[in-house]
Amino acid sequence: MSDAPHIPVLLDEVVAALAPAPGERIVDATFGAGGYTRAILATGAQVVAFDRDPDAIAAGRAANIPGLTLVHSDFSALEAALEAPVDGLTMDIGVSSMQLDQAERGFSFQSDGPLDMRMSQEGASAADFLNTAEEEAIADILYHYGDEPKSRRVARAIVAARPLTRTSELANVVRKALGHRPHDKKDPATRTFQAIRIHVNRELGELADGLAAAERVLKPGGRLAIVTFHSLEDRLVKRFLRDRSGNAPGGSRHLPQAAAGIAPSFEAVGRAVRAGEAEVARNPRARSATLRTALRTAAPAWGNGNLAEVTS
Repeated sequence: MSDAPHIPVLLDEVVAALAPAPGERIVDATFGAGGYTRAILATGAQVVAFDRDPDAIAAGRAANIPGLTLVHSDFSALEAALEAPVDGLTMDIGVSSMQLDQAERGFSFQSDGPLDMRMSQEGASAADFLNTAEEEAIADILYHYGDEPKSRRVARAIVAARPLTRTSELANVVRKALGHRPHDKKDPATRTFQAIRIHVNRELGELADGLAAAERVLKPGGRLAIVTFHSLEDRLVKRFLRDRSGNAPGGSRHLPQAAAGIAPSFEAVGRAVRAGEAEVARNPRARSATLRTALRTAAPAWGNGNLAEVTS
């Protein structure tokens, strides 16, 4: 937990939703730079923190913070590392500012680096995917995960430019395909980089699995606080809490008839919370953040069910 330039988003709101008390065990499922963890530990609670990025885990272990247990793992697998139910759980979904700021990680088009984008630093990279996938598969990823309206044009340009090995190469291919003017408010490569990052890291599937795991590990009365940064993530969390609290209008299309006889596993689902003007001024990343909260009931967990459908 270094002094790297990382500002936790909606920190006060997340801690208020978790309401940690001395002696309680809280899970920080996305440790990152440790912003949420530091604030939770300051209340006297203990924290079990997860991160799939070995750099984040190494930095946390070097800090040797009392009351903190670090686990190098995807948060979807958090259940296996917890010996007993926990009092609260938070997730801050998506790429961290630390990862974006390190050019060698390949997440950003703002500076040149290897076309990597792997949060875990394992498995297939962005370059592996883009240099081997069919044009149609690339277009589908750009459309579904990046909301890129001209996904087929971009995919065609990517295939024609292969092999691609650097972030600057990919960014320039996208800009040329879509037309880029220096005064444009948003770089046209933004949507493509987001989509590829989500695909490479299986972010929506990981979130769906992580929500189901959170349902299983929270004790009755346990608090859940999830921060998301784009509509795909927020929609998944919103539908999960709506369905699990029994508030799906007319029956959820994801959990239809069978849900009628299942007791809600969550209650007190809060309204979406977004950063105020002052926080956005301090931290522009907060502009797109949404916090959703809920309390675990004593009912049995529903399981993964049809969560996969929500990610499609």
